Amino acid sequence: MLKKTKILIISAVLLVLFCSSLCLFGCEKKQDSNTIKLIEVTHSVFYAPLYVAMENGYFEEEGLDISLTNGGGADNCMTALLTNTADIGLMGPEAAIYVLKEGKVNYPKIFAQLTKKDGSFLMSRKIESAFKWTDLENKEIIGGRKGGVPALTVEYCLSKNGLINGKNVTINYSIEYDLIGSAFTSGTGDYCTMFEPAATNMEKANQGYIVASVGEEAGEYPYTAFMALSDYMKNNSSKIYAFTRAIVKGMDFVQQNDSNTIAQSIISQFDGTTIEVLTSAIESYKKIDAYCSTPRMKEEDFDKLQDRIIEGKILSEKVSFDQLVDNSYIG
Repeated sequence: MLKKTKILIISAVLLVLFCSSLCLFGCEKKQDSNTIKLIEVTHSVFYAPLYVAMENGYFEEEGLDISLTNGGGADNCMTALLTNTADIGLMGPEAAIYVLKEGKVNYPKIFAQLTKKDGSFLMSRKIESAFKWTDLENKEIIGGRKGGVPALTVEYCLSKNGLINGKNVTINYSIEYDLIGSAFTSGTGDYCTMFEPAATNMEKANQGYIVASVGEEAGEYPYTAFMALSDYMKNNSSKIYAFTRAIVKGMDFVQQNDSNTIAQSIISQFDGTTIEVLTSAIESYKKIDAYCSTPRMKEEDFDKLQDRIIEGKILSEKVSFDQLVDNSYIG
């Protein structure tokens, strides 16, 4: 009798565990089926169309729920993609180029471009109303991670003005991206590059002063883009289509509205930042035409980016545009 009771108890427990596992699996599937884990290289008004899509409900209209995290640099974003802790990454296209060159089979592919110019501004320790890029001779600039698009763009701007790192100017590559501001205000370097609204906030605090737009000096090329692993895109094509449609709506809103209207839309994304600062930051990006009006990346622009990577001696040859960029998700 005791043996039979034990068998019944064990059977009941196994049945409960089995049903519970089915329930958990079903619940998890239901909960996560429309969720996209998105990681961004940094949190900046430079990515306004993304935040507009989130705050105006465009992702919801497409049946998606976005879980957004700040990676604090392209290296961290790419690691998150490669380890499947993020579904989509927003970062510089160069990160995908480097992974492809490593020979990985399941490599990240770019499916939508977000910005078309460098979004950083050159900060000085003093007000320089008559600043010229040649004023950087024999100075130290905190420029970001070596091989990253921000650092490559700074290098390009300097070389364009006859300044060569290690010869007549110094670029400090040792500071992690999210720590550039604090390093500068603590006394490192003569100049640094900052995105908005951090640049305007630094100026408001009299800790640094905007003297030039890196994007305006460097010109147009693909700067920030959305990417996902090839397998994820293949297995979740409907999500990628829906995600891209929402981004297009965000882009249209940014193109069609003034800076204050956009700032009002995304203010909840920037705790501690005033509408005035946010409006000014957005206007700075609109002034240099940094925001894309379409997520479709152009092959000639992609080639220009690779030219700069090769000039920076990070790569010796280009990768195929068609191998790395997939514009088919754009309507």
